[in-house]
Amino acid sequence: MSTEAIASRAFLRVSEIANNRRTGSPGIIPVSAATWWAWSRTGKAPQPIRLSAGVTVWRAADVLAFAEKMAGDAV
Repeated sequence: MSTEAIASRAFLRVSEIANNRRTGSPGIIPVSAATWWAWSRTGKAPQPIRLSAGVTVWRAADVLAFAEKMAGDAV
């Protein structure tokens, strides 16, 4: 399986997408986790996938496409 095929099926958690206040690590999108969740609820950001009661993820391809769209809109 190619790297692109694997990447298209990868999932990200909110701690990887948004800035992580606990560790201080930046996320893919420079917003807080609360903002990311609000955007997901209102439909501005991609919809999450609930894997279990305590695990919510987003498709990496959807998040990266969202980031590209946001960067394009900012120009």
